[in-house]
Amino acid sequence: MEPIRVRIRNHEYFIRSDEDGDQVLKIAEYVNHKLREVEQDTEGLSEKKTAILAALNIASDYFQVLKERDELLAKIRERTQALIVNIDSATR
Repeated sequence: MEPIRVRIRNHEYFIRSDEDGDQVLKIAEYVNHKLREVEQDTEGLSEKKTAILAALNIASDYFQVLKERDELLAKIRERTQALIVNIDSATR
């Protein structure tokens, strides 16, 4: 596994990952995007505080996606159960 060079803010990092190179680059761009959002919304923060706020925003996005996934899975389970009931009714 070759390291992949990414740039986060003004720093270069070499990342080794099980993900393919394109995915690692997409992740780095997402992190940069979140850092830029924090920098635009708040001025004068240290690099550390900017990184922490960006990490909190990323975690918030992650938990929102988990919630949406769980809601979708619940709807799929409900629909599947309704289909099973309909099939059982039709075959009796």
